[in-house]
Amino acid sequence: MVSKSRWKLLAMLALVLVVMVWYSISREDSFYFPIPEKKEPCLQGEAESKASKLFGNYSRDQPIFLRLEDYFWVKTPSAYELPYGTKGSEDLLLRVLAITSSSIPKNIQSLRCRRCVVVGNGHRLRNSSLGDAINKYDVVIRLNNAPVAGYEGDVGSKTTMRLFYPESAHFDPKVENNPDTLLVLVAFKAMDFHWIETILSDKKRVRKGFWKQPPLIWDVNPKQIRILNPFFMEIAADKLLSLPMQQPRKIKQKPTTGLLAITLALHLCDLVHIAGFGYPDAYNKKQTIHYYEQITLKSMAGSGHNVSQEALAIKRMLEMGAVKNLTSF
Repeated sequence: MVSKSRWKLLAMLALVLVVMVWYSISREDSFYFPIPEKKEPCLQGEAESKASKLFGNYSRDQPIFLRLEDYFWVKTPSAYELPYGTKGSEDLLLRVLAITSSSIPKNIQSLRCRRCVVVGNGHRLRNSSLGDAINKYDVVIRLNNAPVAGYEGDVGSKTTMRLFYPESAHFDPKVENNPDTLLVLVAFKAMDFHWIETILSDKKRVRKGFWKQPPLIWDVNPKQIRILNPFFMEIAADKLLSLPMQQPRKIKQKPTTGLLAITLALHLCDLVHIAGFGYPDAYNKKQTIHYYEQITLKSMAGSGHNVSQEALAIKRMLEMGAVKNLTSF
């Protein structure tokens, strides 16, 4: 006959098991990586419909990239300076547009329904095994200097577009991109146009006016360079973060490249998924924020980015179904 003490022990073990199962289920959304085994159905116009609820009076008439023909004769000058407009930078921009391109590749333009994924730089991509799933999307958008080489199993190897700014251009385009990858310049200031002009035209390099020295030599094909329309920075700041376009403070608040890329994807694509977004909790001082380097939230100090506010914006997009997350958030 089983003793009372043994029955008590078995009961306690059963209780512990129940608690563990309940905890596991309750945390499922945070730790589960829903790697898709087949392509999710793509509904034409779905992202546009969801975006209209996010951004209000929303139109897809805005071009993705700035076009040379729009700056030969500016009928309606931009109301804002960079990064929300081109006011005061038109002449410099005109020279850059004359040596770059603004077209969307035909293989993307011709798609009946565009399936896109925005790959963030977050630590949660490490050991995610999402590489093969990411490569199956029609459009893969990457950010800044996030490496692909050596991380293909987690982040994939396909790159359709890479958003960058001069200070984040410390990567080898021939190693980290595909031959047909579009390098999309996100201009925050007039000096960013000046830098790309000197790089592409092999003029005297610009060394001042940056918070971090950008590359002085950058081996890229000018026809792969695009200039992102500041419209997307404007609506990300205004509609998602409620930021004023004109700020008196020295370090001005602005959206991260990641939030900007999601905004762009909602304009370009019919289905938008994201992966590798989110930062550690504020109290977690030791957790690295990127999958490829050992830096913490401390590095974000003075960046002008409000990561807590952006997290709420992304959460709102997830709840609305405007985007779907492939990793935890």
